[in-house]
Amino acid sequence: MNHHPKIESLDPDWDFASRRSIEQVEEGFELTPKFDASGTLPCITQHVESGEILMFAFMNKEALTLTIEKGLAHYWSRSRQKLWVKGETSGMRQQVHQILIDDDQDCIIIKVSLTTPTKGGNEASCHVGYRTCFYREVKVSSNKPELRFIEKDKAFDPALVYEGTANPTKL
Repeated sequence: MNHHPKIESLDPDWDFASRRSIEQVEEGFELTPKFDASGTLPCITQHVESGEILMFAFMNKEALTLTIEKGLAHYWSRSRQKLWVKGETSGMRQQVHQILIDDDQDCIIIKVSLTTPTKGGNEASCHVGYRTCFYREVKVSSNKPELRFIEKDKAFDPALVYEGTANPTKL
């Protein structure tokens, strides 16, 4: 499957269309994303071949614009309050194959292929070292929820790949 190429012929001054009617948003051909009060919209990232959900993140206008223009996944980090290209530190890039938007244009799904980390390992998406960010499931045991690992092995060593980089998880 071919990846979404960087768009060379896109008008450099293009912008998202204004939302004018329900019909335009739900049935039209114009991209009119509805960003929330903080200027973001949710993005589900899915592996193009396996269909597995790799991660969930947010995009602001700039991240969505760059994802469309460059064919590489860009996100808005709410914890770090900055734009980031997936793989800018690790080398684990997400090449975009398809971008889907839901009916009222307030949620995105991107289908991607992955590259391997720059310091060894297998293709993955999660900074913890697992293939996906959804490596545990919630189970009920002894009348309380607990987590169970559904990915047993890490795809790479995060200490090696992210050496000298602060963990993005915030308490």
